Amino acid sequence: MDHGLWTKTTTMSFFNKLFSREKKESLDQGLQKTKDSFLTKLGRAIAGKSSVDTEVLDNLEEALVSADVGVDTTVQIINRIEQRVSKDKYLGTSELNKILQEEIAALLVEAPDSGFRDFDVPADKKPYVIMVVGVNGVGKTTTIGKLAYNFKKAGKTVLLGAADTFRAAAVDQLTIWSDRVGVPIVKQQMGSDPGAVAFDTVQSGAARNVDVIIIDTAGRLHNKVYLMEELSKIKRVMKKVLPEAPHEVLLVLDGSTGQNALEQARQFTAATEVTALAITKLDGTAKGGVVLAIANQFKIPVKYIGIGEKMEDLQVFNKTEFVDSLFSIND
Repeated sequence: MDHGLWTKTTTMSFFNKLFSREKKESLDQGLQKTKDSFLTKLGRAIAGKSSVDTEVLDNLEEALVSADVGVDTTVQIINRIEQRVSKDKYLGTSELNKILQEEIAALLVEAPDSGFRDFDVPADKKPYVIMVVGVNGVGKTTTIGKLAYNFKKAGKTVLLGAADTFRAAAVDQLTIWSDRVGVPIVKQQMGSDPGAVAFDTVQSGAARNVDVIIIDTAGRLHNKVYLMEELSKIKRVMKKVLPEAPHEVLLVLDGSTGQNALEQARQFTAATEVTALAITKLDGTAKGGVVLAIANQFKIPVKYIGIGEKMEDLQVFNKTEFVDSLFSIND
């Protein structure tokens, strides 16, 4: 009996490690463009230098800004490194990357944390309602599909709600994901009231006793007041069925747009209460540093990152592993 238990525990432990290693390899691969671009610039910054001087710091600042870490966050990182250099006079350029990792990791640790380590939801919140917001084209529908897949893979029952009723393509795309993942969807005709769709979805999810409800919403930013009213209405009608819904308002941002993603985050956080962030399309860009800027500047946790096309390439954001993949010189 004990031997069987030991074998089962060891096997589970082995698969957890194996899965973690696979996730880490995907993360390394997804951030490769940003890493290559940054390390090339960092190499130039310290070429021929034996100590971290003002010129090295200026070049480092330029490398961070070009990786879309953002000016505010870059200034904080440079200030931290300056303090380290003035305190530890013996520091040379060979140690700069290690210091950089440590200081960025420290900066991220101070940023809010979602507390989530995998695709799980609080046991006392069932159904757990996620309202997804973001402008069109950022990968919102794809993110919802991948979320549904990963929750289902984690043993959760999932229901989708197509409340972006202004674009026929949005409902069609979500239906395709619903079929692909094998989870049910609640939808109405194009032009229907988004609030009615959200109401029906939450009501249906509660009746079916599902674990997770994911609701898509329209992604238009041209009229912030209208957007604010629409999102507020969707929230209000959901609360009629489930007073604490939505449990999460997830803003999806396209990481490949760099600083534009920061601007979208500002717009949406002004329009509605956002509680978590998903940053997509990091594999196709050298601007992956924007994740650091967003995590640092908004007091909202980065919860998911998209690092590739595969369903498994939507990962729960791990600060430590992210910094290691982005700045580690040892492959």
